[in-house]
Amino acid sequence: MASTALITGASRGLGLALARALAAREWRLVIDARGAPALEAARRELAALTDVTALVGDVGDERHRRALVTAAGDRIDALVNNASILGPSPQPSLDAYPLEILEDVVRVNTLAPLRLIQLALPAMPDGARIVNVTSDAAVEAYEGWGGYGASKAALEQITQVLAAERPRLAVYAFDPGDMNTALHQEAFPGEDISDRPPPEDSVPSLLALLTGDLPSGRYRDADIKVEA
Repeated sequence: MASTALITGASRGLGLALARALAAREWRLVIDARGAPALEAARRELAALTDVTALVGDVGDERHRRALVTAAGDRIDALVNNASILGPSPQPSLDAYPLEILEDVVRVNTLAPLRLIQLALPAMPDGARIVNVTSDAAVEAYEGWGGYGASKAALEQITQVLAAERPRLAVYAFDPGDMNTALHQEAFPGEDISDRPPPEDSVPSLLALLTGDLPSGRYRDADIKVEA
C-alpha cells in the first residue's frame, strides 16, 4: 500500500518541490494552497505520477483543515506543515506591528499546524512523521522579523512538546535556511534574491526526515546534509 502524505502550501516553493519528489516515489498525496490556478497546475503535473488530491483553501479555516484530513483517509503516514504567511512587507518593527495582523500570522503559522496535527493524529500509525517547517527567525533575533519569528518560535515549542508527548511518532521542526521562494521575496521587496538556493536543494533533507530514522527534534537543512 502506498504511503500517504498531507502537504500544505504545495503549489509552489518547498511544498511543491517535496510533492514532486514524493510523487516520483509513488506516495499518495493530499496537497493544498490558497491560489486555485497554481494548485491546479501542480495537481495536473503530480497526477501524471501518482494519486493526488488538491484542495484550494486557507489552512487557518477549520472546514478546510477537516476537508484535508478527510481526503487523506484512514492512514496518514506524513503530515508536512509547510504553509506560512509572512505578514506585512516590508516587515515592521514590533513597536509598530498591527496586532490584528500578528493574530493572522499566528493563526496561520502556529495554530493551524497544531490543529491539523490534532485532526490527523487518529489516522497516524506508529512511526508516522510530522514535519513543521520553521525558520532561523524562530531562534535568532533579526530586526524586523519579530512577528514571523515569534509565530515560528511558538511552532517549534509545539513541536518539541508534541515529540515528548507522542514518542511513537517522529516529530520534526525543519529549518530549510534561505531559499529563492515567493515568501522570501516578499520579505525583501525589490531586492534580487536570485543568489539564494532553490527549494529543491532542501528536498533531500526533507526526504531523510520522512523516510530515514532520525530521532524527533529540530534540524537545519545543513545539519542533515552533513550527516548524510
